[in-house]
Amino acid sequence: MGVKKFRPVTPTQRHTILSDFSEITKGKPEKSFLSPLKKKGGRNNRGVITTRHRGGGHKRMLRSVDFKRDKIGVPGRVASVEYDPNRSARLALVQYRDGEKRYILAPLGLAVGEEIVAGPEAEIKVGNALPLKAIPTGTMVHNIELQPGRGGQVVRTAGGAAQVMAKEEGYAHLRLPSGEVRRVLIECYATVGQVGNLDHKLLKLGKAGRSRHLGLRPKVRGKVMSPRDHPHGGGEGRNPIGMPGPKTPWGKPARGYRTRRNKRTDRFIVRRRK
Repeated sequence: MGVKKFRPVTPTQRHTILSDFSEITKGKPEKSFLSPLKKKGGRNNRGVITTRHRGGGHKRMLRSVDFKRDKIGVPGRVASVEYDPNRSARLALVQYRDGEKRYILAPLGLAVGEEIVAGPEAEIKVGNALPLKAIPTGTMVHNIELQPGRGGQVVRTAGGAAQVMAKEEGYAHLRLPSGEVRRVLIECYATVGQVGNLDHKLLKLGKAGRSRHLGLRPKVRGKVMSPRDHPHGGGEGRNPIGMPGPKTPWGKPARGYRTRRNKRTDRFIVRRRK
């Protein structure tokens, strides 16, 4: 796992930093886990753009990943570490003793040939999945369930890890990567260790074309739009935005404005990230 730089033969290569894929041990994915991934272009089921600046990009296939880790008590051996175009983390192909294969998120330090297992009796070892009640305080975990049996929903990106801070009244207190401390039921499963591919945050695409390959379309500054398209728009020549602080295209403050609307889960937050 590392990054590579280029000799600047072109202006693009001067600032490009890409992954060297040294941890990848297998080129092609398992066909049985592939399914077509239809592009949505940032649109919802009514065809309305709900996420701007998305569209195009290279064709991808969806990999079926085991976020539930429900093969309780069945040991598995890591057969390979593979690339997944749909996420920043790598995938580990696990061959279980009963013959079944599954993809899991590849934790940092999990090597090909190592054995992992899920269940309350599992050892506290990187790659093993256990309920939070069986994980000691201070342990770093990832792929954490928020509801028992639903599968991991948080801390799944490259380099992500949460820390078990305390346990009380049937809940575990987890410090998430954002700094938020949140209560999670101790029956929920989590995987020991930190998600791999730590160098993902160091990458620099180097050119606009590489963004287009990823399905990212160009962004336009609000200042150069017309007043009907953006609150910053209008005016002759280069001038300020004409307001105390920047706004979104819909008139909301763009800095420091809290957008959290799910009041139902506020009771699980012990300390907010801000």
